[in-house]
Amino acid sequence: MDSQQQMSYNAGQAKGQTEEKANTMMEKASNAAQSAKESMQQAGEQAKATAQGAADAVKNATGTNN
Repeated sequence: MDSQQQMSYNAGQAKGQTEEKANTMMEKASNAAQSAKESMQQAGEQAKATAQGAADAVKNATGTNN
């Protein structure tokens, strides 16, 4: 393999490694975003349940719970 072919080969190798690292980073970022989304949804559901419980307690305390 002459030096031009070697440089071409090395450039291809570097490009492939860079693409693989970029893909790995994008996958990790996507997983982190999905996890954050799920956490926020869970927090929202908990807040909703807490608010409903508080509203029910007020209704019970005031006798307006039918």
